[in-house]
Amino acid sequence: MAIDNARAADGLLPKALGLAVLAFCCFGVLNVSAKYLGSVGLPVILVVWFRYAGHVAFSLLTLRRNSMISVWRTSRPRLQLLRALFLFGATCFNFVAVRHLQLAETGAVDFAIPILVAALAVPVLGERVGPRRWAAILVGFVGVLVVVRPTPELFQPAILLSLASACCGAGYALATRLVAQADDHETSNAYAALIGAVLTTPLVPFVWQTPEGGAWLPVFLVGTFGAIGHYLLVNAHQHAPAPILAPLWYTQIVPMLAFGYLVFGDVPDLFTLGGASIVLVSGLYVWSRERVAGRSD
Repeated sequence: MAIDNARAADGLLPKALGLAVLAFCCFGVLNVSAKYLGSVGLPVILVVWFRYAGHVAFSLLTLRRNSMISVWRTSRPRLQLLRALFLFGATCFNFVAVRHLQLAETGAVDFAIPILVAALAVPVLGERVGPRRWAAILVGFVGVLVVVRPTPELFQPAILLSLASACCGAGYALATRLVAQADDHETSNAYAALIGAVLTTPLVPFVWQTPEGGAWLPVFLVGTFGAIGHYLLVNAHQHAPAPILAPLWYTQIVPMLAFGYLVFGDVPDLFTLGGASIVLVSGLYVWSRERVAGRSD
């Protein structure tokens, strides 16, 4: 707590919170751009390539010249590869899901990522989770079921893609925690960008379609705002610990709801809003218990 108070006193904590909120707003722009490009018929692989090509370009522009070689030195190459593959899977699954679902629906399922991380931290990181946190985790999964609506009449198959994206996102978060102990943020960001670009670039000639007219703007947005979002989030974590920033994950539902309504005319139903509220409350409780456990260590 003394460290947190010191950060707050010198202004770093408010800066970190602001950077994290901006990052999640960038992810909202990324998702609405990907959904729009899907609505005009661009292939998913091409949209994913635009996203990673922009990330690589942004990383090269912001990288210090004396880091051009050292940034690729990693003591955990397999973990960096696994982390990048998790991000790649989350991106691909999400970009397909947003073509068929409202942004509010995919955003509500994404709410489960911090809860999945808390549950998987037990076998993966060896962390201890008390009975109250396990109860909150179970309640959170009930909220996800409300959004998923697992009945023959209401179930949407595309929601499984969003669930797969959330699982990959949780794996990405856990791998990030592990790799942060060995490599710096620039190295992790560079590998995440490069591996996604390497995987998609050979496929581009087979799926290429030239964006027409107004589609170039979302192409630019999907290529830059994903990179900017990750850049801001990395900087936020340099000024505040992950448990402090975790609840800000839920702020991205605001731009998702706003963009979904303004751009596509989507109005979320009661299942989406109700399930998202359940997951939100349970996630915040898990976060509060993690803070208490952290103080007692």
